[in-house]
Amino acid sequence: SVLHHAGERRCTNVERTRLRERLRIQLSHGNMIGRSPAMEKLYRLLAKVVPSTHPVLILGESGTGKELVARAIHLNGPNASKPFVPVDCTALASTLIESELFGYVKGAFTGAYQSREGLLTAAGGGTVFLDEIGDLPLDLQVKLLRALQEKEVRPVGATQAVPISARILAATLRNLAEMVEQGKFRKDLYYRLNVVNIKIPPLRERGSDIFELADFFIERLKRDSEDERHLSEGACQLMAAYGWPGNVRELESAMQRVCSFSTGSLLALKDLPSPLLDFYRQNKHRLTISTPDDELLEIPIATPPEKSASSGIVSIASMEKQAIFDMIQRVNGDKLIAARLLGIGKTTLYRKLKEYGMVQSA
Repeated sequence: SVLHHAGERRCTNVERTRLRERLRIQLSHGNMIGRSPAMEKLYRLLAKVVPSTHPVLILGESGTGKELVARAIHLNGPNASKPFVPVDCTALASTLIESELFGYVKGAFTGAYQSREGLLTAAGGGTVFLDEIGDLPLDLQVKLLRALQEKEVRPVGATQAVPISARILAATLRNLAEMVEQGKFRKDLYYRLNVVNIKIPPLRERGSDIFELADFFIERLKRDSEDERHLSEGACQLMAAYGWPGNVRELESAMQRVCSFSTGSLLALKDLPSPLLDFYRQNKHRLTISTPDDELLEIPIATPPEKSASSGIVSIASMEKQAIFDMIQRVNGDKLIAARLLGIGKTTLYRKLKEYGMVQSA
C-alpha cells in the first residue's frame, strides 16, 4: 500500500476500528462532532492514514477544521511524542518565510545577531503542518520541494545543510490542481505533498451533524442558568436549508449570537444572525418553514445602504461599504476569504475597512 513504508506495521481491522473511534472522540473535543456518512468516511480514511509517516494534503473550505484534523493525525501517529509545529503560510511576510522555515545563521542578514533554527528542523522527528500551502510564493515552493526530496535544509547564510525528519502535513482551501494548470503552484511539489489527500466535508453536506453541533455549542454556552435551551422548529428548518459558507466556525458564532439575543428557553428563528435571515428573505418563496407567524413577523429588517439626504440616491461608496460589511459577516469575519470572494486583494480590503471606519467592527 502507498500508505505504508517498508517496515511499518499495518493495523489490523480491530485496531483500525478502535483508532477510528479514538479519532472521532478527539475530533469531537475540537468541535468536529458528527456521525453523518460524510464524517464516517473521514474517520475511516484518517484511520488508514494515521499509522504512516507519509505527507498528507488536507483539503477543505474555511472553518471546516483542517488544523484539528492535522493535530489528530499527529497525536495518533508514530511521532505523537514529538513536536507538532503549525506554520501559517498566509501570516508570514514573503521576505521572512525562508528564514522561518529553514532558519538562518548569525550575520546572514541585518538583524541576525544569532543563529536561529528553522521550523522544519525544530520539529525534530515530529510533524510540520503547513497551513494554506497554496499561498506559498513560487520561489519558496522550489526550496521546499528540494528540502522534502533531499530531507535536508540549508539555513539562510549557511554553507552546510541540516537534516530534517519531520512528517509534513499541508492544508489549503484552494484548488491546487487548478493552480498547477495555471502555473501558480509547482506540479512537482503538488505530487510530493499529495501522496494522500483528505477532503473535509463542508457543513452543508453533513446533514443532522448541524443540530448535534448546535446543541453542543448551546450546552457549552450555558453559564449559571440550569434552564434547558433549545432551537425552535423554524430555526432548525432554516439552519438545515442554509449553506453555511463559514462552516463549523460560522455555526458556533451563530449559536453565540442566538444565545445572547434570546430571553427565554426557546431560541427563535428571529434571533439568528443576519446572514441566515437574509437567506430566508431571499428564498422564502421556496422554503417551507412551519413556525408561528409572530416569530417570522419579528425578524428585523436589514439596514439599507446610506442615501444622500438631498437626492435619496445611494452612493457607490455606500454600496461598496455595505457589500464589504455583508461579505465579512457572511464568511464569519474571515477577511482573507472575504477579499477573494469580493475579487480584491487582502491589502485593498484592509485599506477599505480603514477608510470606512470598519476595522474594529469587521
